[in-house]
Amino acid sequence: MANSRADTAMLQSKHRSWICCLFLVLQLTSLPVWAKPDSLKEVTDGNWEDILAGEWMIEFYAPWCPACQQLQSVWKEFADWGDDMGVNIAKVDVTEQPGLSGRFIITSLPTIYHCKDGVFRKYQGARTKDDFLSFVHEQKWKAVEPVSSWFGPSSFLMNSMSALFKLSMFIRRCHNYMTEQLGIPVWGSYVIFGLATLFSGLALGLLLVFIADFVFPSRRFSSPDYYQKKQTMEQARLIQHQEDEHEADGEEDDDEEEEYEDRDQDDVWRRRRGSPEGRPEPKGHGFSDEALRKRVVCSREEEEEDS
Repeated sequence: MANSRADTAMLQSKHRSWICCLFLVLQLTSLPVWAKPDSLKEVTDGNWEDILAGEWMIEFYAPWCPACQQLQSVWKEFADWGDDMGVNIAKVDVTEQPGLSGRFIITSLPTIYHCKDGVFRKYQGARTKDDFLSFVHEQKWKAVEPVSSWFGPSSFLMNSMSALFKLSMFIRRCHNYMTEQLGIPVWGSYVIFGLATLFSGLALGLLLVFIADFVFPSRRFSSPDYYQKKQTMEQARLIQHQEDEHEADGEEDDDEEEEYEDRDQDDVWRRRRGSPEGRPEPKGHGFSDEALRKRVVCSREEEEEDS
């Protein structure tokens, strides 16, 4: 009996030990696996202002770009050295972040920027890990001319460009939705966007007119004596016009009187051009004025000699 009890106790203790081992194994397997955190950061339209503080190396890429695909493995290796150098290594997918594409004016892919305390410089060197490390560690970025403040990502101009890029991406998505999901033809989508642009422009123009009239109200028609002044000015213009016509008529009368006086003088001169005896010149024997004067002078001298 004693042996059987001892065996039973040993079996129970073995079962308990097996149960404890199984419980420990289950506990260990259920614990989360703590992997190494990813040192490659991702910048979006929502957190892009984080890059204005500290030192950053940022790659702008697109998944469909072959050159970007070749650079990804090198860029990840370079990102593993970021913590040791105190540099944040990041990437931006321009297909998912159109606002950042417009904010940095990305015209080629991949494009790499270096940022130090909000001052941006475009990387133009070779795309190897050693070149990236030397560019940061040896501070070769100091030899690169920084981006002007006018074209900085936080400037008003670049904020406007970012908004335009976001709007263009929104329009493109709407176009794809209407053509692919709703089955609207392409020309129908263009017509819809054209009408929407037209009516939005008219609405915006009308709104600007209301705002301008509210901010700078016109005092011309609101004045109580405006119409009285207008009537007085019209009467003054009418009187001035009548006076001008009267002066013009007076000048015409003066011209006619001068013409009459000239004609009278011509008649008197023609009468004086007669013969020395007072007879008119026969027709067809006209003399010049000089000859006529000589004849008059000679006739006077003859009369004086006779007297």
